[in-house]
Amino acid sequence: MNETTLTGESVPVLKHAETLTSQPKNIYDSHNLLFSGTIVVEGEATALVLETGSRTTMGRIAKLTVETTKESEFSKGISRFSSFILRMILITLVFIFLANLIIKGENADIFELVVFCIALVVSVVPEALPVVTTVSLSRGALQLAKQEVIVKRLTAIEDIGSIEVLCSDKTGTLTENSLSVTDFSPDAHPDLLSYAALTIAETTEKTEPFDIAIETEIKDREASPLKYPHRLMELPFDPVRRRNAVLVREGSANLMIVRGAPELIIALSTLTGSQKAGIEQWISEKGKNGERTIALAKRIFPGDKEKISQEDEQDLEFLGVMAFTDPIKPSTFHAVKKAKDLGFAIKIITGDSPEVAGAVGVKIGLIDDPGMVLTGSAMHELPDKERAEAITRHAVMARVTPEQKFEIIETLQRSHTVGFLGEGINDAPALKLAGVSMVVESAADIAREAADIILLQKNLEVIVDGIENGRAVFANSVKYLKATLASNFGHFYAIAIGSMFISFLPMLPIQILLVNILSDFPMISIATDTVDENETRKPRKYEVREIMLIATLLGVVVTVFDLMFFAFFMHEGDTVLQTNWFVGSILTELIFLFSIRTKLPFYKATRPSGYVLILTLVAALATVLLPYTFIGEALFHFYPPSIEHMSIIFSLVAAFFVCSELVKHMYYRYTG
Repeated sequence: MNETTLTGESVPVLKHAETLTSQPKNIYDSHNLLFSGTIVVEGEATALVLETGSRTTMGRIAKLTVETTKESEFSKGISRFSSFILRMILITLVFIFLANLIIKGENADIFELVVFCIALVVSVVPEALPVVTTVSLSRGALQLAKQEVIVKRLTAIEDIGSIEVLCSDKTGTLTENSLSVTDFSPDAHPDLLSYAALTIAETTEKTEPFDIAIETEIKDREASPLKYPHRLMELPFDPVRRRNAVLVREGSANLMIVRGAPELIIALSTLTGSQKAGIEQWISEKGKNGERTIALAKRIFPGDKEKISQEDEQDLEFLGVMAFTDPIKPSTFHAVKKAKDLGFAIKIITGDSPEVAGAVGVKIGLIDDPGMVLTGSAMHELPDKERAEAITRHAVMARVTPEQKFEIIETLQRSHTVGFLGEGINDAPALKLAGVSMVVESAADIAREAADIILLQKNLEVIVDGIENGRAVFANSVKYLKATLASNFGHFYAIAIGSMFISFLPMLPIQILLVNILSDFPMISIATDTVDENETRKPRKYEVREIMLIATLLGVVVTVFDLMFFAFFMHEGDTVLQTNWFVGSILTELIFLFSIRTKLPFYKATRPSGYVLILTLVAALATVLLPYTFIGEALFHFYPPSIEHMSIIFSLVAAFFVCSELVKHMYYRYTG
């Protein structure tokens, strides 16, 4: 039976009707049970239906998948920010409204004050955030599409950057999911491969992995199988006998070739004790390396013998042993190395044997010893606390059930953001639960339905590159949040404070809205910005405290310099103050973008993207020139600034940039 969809086992398993002598630790170890959704590769049987619907293994998997829900890291981060900003705005607006009423008393214009407060609300809300995130995520999805990756849930692009643990099935993702011949035992017959070809079933389409591997090896070596004119009969593979045999005509004699489990073929052969010991040692070494083996032997009969039976399978001439493995994809090695460089862990979670999983884990550098594998049965016997610790500690877990895969993902997600790469029906519940779920194109329908991302090519390296790209997307989103929160709250508090000390509004509502429009275009372009290498070295999450702390510190700098504009121009009249403050507010916000976009000193950072440079320049020119135009005077009530006033504005903007760089440097120096 091929149970790959349920267990991840890359090689068909034997099933027979013998009664179990003990209770298996894992239901998939029950050799007398067949499961819905699996495929009969060879043989036939009469079966009794024991369970149907939701009581079957497939049904339990489907139920667990349907009942599982999750909230993305992106959604949780945005919700935390929205809640924080809303509370800050409401508290501040109530204070400002009441303060203006108390200070100005009867001179307060209630309607004008309400409109002013509404404009302040609009100015402080990061309304461009949906645009920034959508553009960033869309660019990320486009880059992944070029690597043949389909993104079903757009926000998964940003979530993927926060992955701290990437769990992957072995079969088809880390390995090729196809056996290949790797070695022959010492002193094997020179024509061992050709003899093996004679044992392949005579069917149009080959489904048995060993048969496919043998035929492929013959083609690769450009070897010719032994030519015999006639195949007389075959003893099909029998789960009890664990071997098959064919009888072919060889000149005047007939040749029987037997293929099967090495320990059985050795026992039926005429090998000496020392010969047996040497071969068994070789087989043991191959097993430790995760390789599978089959042995071949032959016996010559007179030409008149045209039928063979089990009794004829004795006194065999031993031909040798062939070793097979499911090759590791070349890209897997590079992907694992890059994952270590990017600071996230990779774990193998598979239903395959611990020997094979352990060998793969050693070869790709996840573990040092093939014995460092946590099996599903061993996991089941551990108390809850110890089981959770074992799951966190082990990098390779084998012979796990779908329910255990679900438990592993659930346990890991208590303290980490988890990505899961799978393809089988058994992976569906875990895929539904994982922070970011990924499948290959050939995955089962239920697995594809539960996934956030679909890989058109089975390549772990693509996912690792996607994680790096997701971190870049996340970094740009955080840049926007820091920049807009620091600028908006800085202007917000400066305007609010200034309104309490003058009889007129420090900035008209229409001017406040124009500040938002002219500053938002360069802010939106941050979605296309380049990212410093240090921004992608480790997993990233929305740390509300960290973002608000740096935004608050730099926001104070914005407020201080806004109030300096206020101090310089408040005695020049309402239009002069409003105009000069307008120009200064936008220019400080534009120049501030080049500081906040990097944790490094601005001159050491990567060059900003072309969109950032162009849109910033356009916005700056529009800001400086607009007060001198008819539209600026008539519609926005600006007054053309004098050369002296523009000199003061430019000087304050330059001083602000230097100050913001110093504050940023001190913050990251002492906080890391």
